[in-house]
This record gives sequence, structure tokens and C-alpha cells, in this order.
Amino acid sequence: MPRVKGGTVTRKRRKKIIKLAKGYYGSKHTLYKVANQQVMKSLMYAFRDRRQKKRDFRKLWIARINAAARMNGLSYSRLMHGLKLAGIEVNRKMLAELAVSDANAFAQLAETAKKQFNK
Repeated sequence: MPRVKGGTVTRKRRKKIIKLAKGYYGSKHTLYKVANQQVMKSLMYAFRDRRQKKRDFRKLWIARINAAARMNGLSYSRLMHGLKLAGIEVNRKMLAELAVSDANAFAQLAETAKKQFNK
């Protein structure tokens, strides 16, 4: 009985990796062994950064809200606490969007938050 060489299966498996490595620098997109290492690392980065992206956006929103809050005479934490006391449930993404695009609406929210401390 002749041995099984499996050339087509091996080629298909390797081509799949090389295809994923398209655009990589140097031998990382041509040599199978190096390409495989880089593809594995890239997939790890992609998995990690899908979670990291959520943290990064939250940081960005908080920075924008804080800057706008300080322009209205409040700190970020006092603004958020005042809004909570007032029963206003607006998420950080929308607050940041208001801070950037509609300063008047944000100023009204800041005033509402300030009034909660003067009671």
C-alpha cells in the first residue's frame, strides 16, 4: 500500500495562512513558518483589542465630558453625581456627543446637575 502524501491538503492549509498574511512586511507574507507566527500573533492582538477598544472609547468620552463640564464650572464627578441625583440617565457616549456637537444642551444638563447641590 503506497503512503499518503497529502500534498493538496497541506497546500490548502498553508495557502489559507499566507492569504491571511497578505500585506505583512517582508517575509511575513511569503514564508509559511514566519507568516504563521505573525498571523497567530495578529489574531491574538485582534482578540485583545476588541475588548481594549471599549475601554479606549469610554476613556475618550470621559475626557470630553470632563472638559465640557469644567467649561461649565463643574468637575466630571460632580456633574455625573448631580445628573444621577436629578434622575437623568444619559450614558457617557451621548453626553460626550452633546459636549462636542451641542454645547447649549450640555450646558443645560450641567445647570440641572449644579442645582442638585444647591438644594
